Amino acid sequence: MKIGLTYDLRSDYLAEGYGEIETAEFDRDDTITAIEAALADLGYATDRIGHGRHLIQRLAAGDRWDLVFNIAEGMYGIGREAQVPAILDLYNIPYTFSDPLVMTLTLHKGMTKRVLRDAGVPTCEFMVVERPEDACQVAFNPPYFIKPVAEGTGKGVTPDSIIRRREDLESACRKMIAAFRQPVLLEAFLPGREFTVAVVGTGLAAEVLGTIEVHLLNNAEPEVYSYINKEQCEERVRYQLVRPQDDPVVREAEALVLKAWQVLGCRDGGRADVRCNAQGRPQFMEVNPLAGLHPEHSDLPIICNHLEIPYLRLIERIVTSALERVQSKEKTGKRV
Repeated sequence: MKIGLTYDLRSDYLAEGYGEIETAEFDRDDTITAIEAALADLGYATDRIGHGRHLIQRLAAGDRWDLVFNIAEGMYGIGREAQVPAILDLYNIPYTFSDPLVMTLTLHKGMTKRVLRDAGVPTCEFMVVERPEDACQVAFNPPYFIKPVAEGTGKGVTPDSIIRRREDLESACRKMIAAFRQPVLLEAFLPGREFTVAVVGTGLAAEVLGTIEVHLLNNAEPEVYSYINKEQCEERVRYQLVRPQDDPVVREAEALVLKAWQVLGCRDGGRADVRCNAQGRPQFMEVNPLAGLHPEHSDLPIICNHLEIPYLRLIERIVTSALERVQSKEKTGKRV
C-alpha cells in the first residue's frame, strides 16, 4: 500500500519570509521524518507530497495514493485545515483524520462551542466579539479570557488574555482583533485544573487513550497555557498522567471529551483541552482533530509516552482507524 504524506513544513515558510507566529502551527522537519519512518516500519511505501499546492500539482500530473496521511494545516482562511481534505475528496482519495466540515467547524472555536453547548456538553459562558465595541454586550461578569477565534498552538494566548475588569475589555479585544485580523473568543475565565485528553478512533469506536494534567512551573507565564509556555514546555511545564479510576474529576473530563469528539464527528485521532471552573467541574475548551505529532514535543505523543505507548503504535492506531473507514465505505458503497 502506498501512503502519501501531506503537511505544511515550518522551515519552508520561514525560508519564504514568513514570521515565527505565522508559522507556529506548522510541522518541524523531524516530525515528517518520524511519521514516515513509522509508516515504513509498519510496511507501507511512503511518498512525501507536501502542502496543498504541491498536492494539486501532483494530482494534475496523474499521481495517486491508496491513502494520504494528512497533517496539512493550510495558511489562509477560516477553512484552511479543510483545504487538503476537500481536494482529496474531489479525487475520491481516502485520508487520515477528519473531513472538511469538521476541520472548518473545529478551527472556529466559537462555532464549536455553540454546537457542543446545544448538545449538552459543559462549556463556560462565552461570546464571539466581531467588533471591539461588541464586547460591552457581554452578559457575564469578569474575570474574562480572550483569544483569537481561529488559531492554534496557543497563538495569541498570554497572561494579558486574562481581563479582570469589564472596562478593560473593549481595548483588549481591539488590540487582538487588529493583531490577528479575526474575531475574538471571549470566555469566562476558568481558574481550575487543566487537562489535555487524547482520543483515538472514530464514532462509536472512538476511545480515550489517556489524560495529562498541565502544571505550570515557577518560570512559566502564570495562569495560562500560553504560546510561550507551549513552545518552551520542556522548561516551563510539567505534565502529569492522571487516571479516571483514581480521580472523579478526570473521569468526568474524559467522558466530556469523548462525547464532544463523537458529537463533532472527529476521526482517527486527536486531543481536546478541558479546564475546570471555580466549582471544580470540567468545562470543554477546544478540540484539535489535527493534533501535532512530534514524537517528544506534541501533546498527543506526550500522553502516549506517559502511557508507555510507542510512537509506532500511535501511528498504527491512526492508520488502522482510517483504513477501517475505507473498508466500510467499499462494502456499503456509501459516499462518505
